[in-house]
Amino acid sequence: MSTKQIAIFASGSGTNAQHIIEYFSENEHVRVRCLLSNSPKAYALVRADNLGVETKVFSKDDLNNSSVVLDYLLERDIDLIVLAGFLLLIPAKLVDRFTVVNIHPALLPKYGGKNMYGHYVHQAVIQNGDKFSGITIHYVNEKYDEGTIIFQDTCEVKPDDTPDTLAERIHQLEYQHYPRIIEQVISQL
Repeated sequence: MSTKQIAIFASGSGTNAQHIIEYFSENEHVRVRCLLSNSPKAYALVRADNLGVETKVFSKDDLNNSSVVLDYLLERDIDLIVLAGFLLLIPAKLVDRFTVVNIHPALLPKYGGKNMYGHYVHQAVIQNGDKFSGITIHYVNEKYDEGTIIFQDTCEVKPDDTPDTLAERIHQLEYQHYPRIIEQVISQL
């Protein structure tokens, strides 16, 4: 059985990326081959480099209007693209060629779409008085947060929650479930 190759796309600090890399570090059948970012200042690049994972920075133009990103992924025999705090829309040329999964810090279909990420999602959940929030792991299509849902888990929104305190509980759900669901998805490819 050949080793399945994962490419992680991240735009920010990279805590989910780090958990994913660490989760698969001892796996003989799945390898995080590379981490790509549209932000040269993303701390995810440092985390990946520290864990021995190849990194690449690309521009929005590289992603959308050239074959730079596609060629890079094809050269590395990538089987699965994992979005871990990646904020750009994935173009059809990648969605059509690869299986792509994302994690969203809310219970889709609520609080999804462009500009609904991180702090903004948690703030909206609290402002609307929702009793529960959670995570949604889903396949990615050409629209923000509209792909088929693979997995969801919930946590309570407490009366005294701030976006930061809610985010902490959401992060714990992400770390607990995302690597395991990625493993399930890639085992079916």
